[in-house]
Amino acid sequence: MNYTLEIDIDLPVQRVIELFDDSENMKRWQPDLISFEAVSGAPGQVGAESKLTYKMGSKEIVMTETITIRDLPEKFAGVYETENVWNLVENSFVELDNNKTRWICKNEFKCTGFVKLMSMLLPGMFKSQSCKYLTQFKTFAETQ
Repeated sequence: MNYTLEIDIDLPVQRVIELFDDSENMKRWQPDLISFEAVSGAPGQVGAESKLTYKMGSKEIVMTETITIRDLPEKFAGVYETENVWNLVENSFVELDNNKTRWICKNEFKCTGFVKLMSMLLPGMFKSQSCKYLTQFKTFAETQ
């Protein structure tokens, strides 16, 4: 499953990158995030691995993040893996003018087991969650 989302943020691209690139901010725009723990490498740098724990309904989901590309603002990509889910996320930030940035977020999912069935029956569930994070980041960034 593949999809691309876009959102315009009323801030200059450099400010958007500063806010996006600071892992301390993640809990401020991802309220379901319980913890972010660096496992190896320098957080946010190519090859770095981190453990992210999220509260999803009544469950805790633990996933591994591996940064694969860091060329901000043109591209920042990572692979997110948890049981039965592999997700490649490629983020690009495009300056529209001095005070506006377009965040383009490409997602590729590969699922197995029960999650594969869920992705076929409810494909909008994944896209909806991604859209929620983009919107929450926009709100967070524009109020800083």
